[in-house]
Amino acid sequence: MNLKSGSIDGFQQYSQFSSLKEFNHHIEMWLAVHKQEFSKGELAGLKCLFRYSAKIPGVCNAKIGTMLKAIHEKYNGNGISRSTFKRMIGKATKLGIITVYETERKNGSQSSNLYVFNPFSKSEPPKKEKMTPPNKTNNLSKTKPKDINKRKEESILDHTFTSEHVPKSFVELVKYFFSEAKTIEEYWRMTRIAAYRNNREKEQELVLDIFIQSFKQMIRKLKMENGVKNPVAYYYGVLNRKFEEVYY
Repeated sequence: MNLKSGSIDGFQQYSQFSSLKEFNHHIEMWLAVHKQEFSKGELAGLKCLFRYSAKIPGVCNAKIGTMLKAIHEKYNGNGISRSTFKRMIGKATKLGIITVYETERKNGSQSSNLYVFNPFSKSEPPKKEKMTPPNKTNNLSKTKPKDINKRKEESILDHTFTSEHVPKSFVELVKYFFSEAKTIEEYWRMTRIAAYRNNREKEQELVLDIFIQSFKQMIRKLKMENGVKNPVAYYYGVLNRKFEEVYY
């Protein structure tokens, strides 16, 4: 998609955020989950792109050369290369953090790209995987319900398949209520996001302590009141309140 180049103010319609505060909030969540996937140099480029997207929250039309110069000055001559910056753009695009649009001048020649940041996707409770449909040659009338249930159970990975990045103590508690690896990893992901937002991501013991408090509160809400439509979102809200209590 080619757009006509022009003043950054002309790209206001591409912003997906109502304010700079909302944009910063979504950037914090993106970094909490994907920061480790960028090298030090790529991260410097990404953060520079954040800063150039402040005038219109989430939208940047600056030239790569301009941003590279800013990075060079910020780090006292220790900048990054154009290839590093482009590699960062490729990763950020693949992860869904940004969408890149090509722009062109009135004469048709290519101008600087338009970088549009996307909102961090809202977390929904993981859905159970659907069973793979049987081959057409299978006779459904001869397939017993017991066999179908067995296949369905085998298609779902249990807690023993949980990523090694999730602390064992975390897995041990969550598995008693949610046994799927995918669900356990989702709760850990939201825990990391909340910890990062509150500058506590390096305090492992504190994070795990708050996780236990928050998770138990969420389970109590589920068991006693049965009024939680989105357990993961509710859990995330409790986590943030707990971290704020520690801060104040």
